[in-house]
Amino acid sequence: MPRIEGKLLIKNTIAELRSKADITQQELADAIEVTRATVLAIEKGNYNPSLELAFRISHFFDQPLESVFISKGNKK
Repeated sequence: MPRIEGKLLIKNTIAELRSKADITQQELADAIEVTRATVLAIEKGNYNPSLELAFRISHFFDQPLESVFISKGNKK
């Protein structure tokens, strides 16, 4: 069975979705019940959210999970 080695690289479209919705990081953070620092860290790719939080974000923007979080392969 094949293995995925190394860290998975995940890009997200949260900043673009926020811009289209004309909301701030703080407004998104309040809506999904996290801190603004958490939203910032996710947007910058410094933090990958839990599955539950990823779904909260995708539901907030009414987007499929795969259009908010996109796998870019793995880093060995």
